[in-house]
Amino acid sequence: MNQYFEQMVLSASPVELIRLLYQKGIASTRSAREHLKNRRIAERGQAINNVILILDELVGSLRPEEAPELSRRLKGLYLYMQRRLVEANLKQQDQPLAEVLGLLTVLAEPWNNTSLNWNGSAYKPWASADLSAEERGRIAVSA
Repeated sequence: MNQYFEQMVLSASPVELIRLLYQKGIASTRSAREHLKNRRIAERGQAINNVILILDELVGSLRPEEAPELSRRLKGLYLYMQRRLVEANLKQQDQPLAEVLGLLTVLAEPWNNTSLNWNGSAYKPWASADLSAEERGRIAVSA
């Protein structure tokens, strides 16, 4: 893994980590579409697997005790996207990948446009506030 990226993840705020996960998920989905188009099966499978792992991390970042309805809906959407990714890989179809890319792009918008810095008062209830070094490392590996 790129040392610069690893250091960025290890020093990132929870808000920045979510932003990074979405960015990497979007990039990996685009990569999967390109690999599908060029019939690179192994690379396509790896890119799709990366997106699935990123969605797992996003599910893990939810705070149902803080925002139960939002967490429930986001979890359902993340799991739906994972099913679509598996379908895209098994059926070698672009449409499910395009759908996931569109959903990730829409979900990433607020995170990309936020000017909030993590200082405790800018708490987002759906983003995990207390990530251990181990959890940050896991995010760096999956991203």
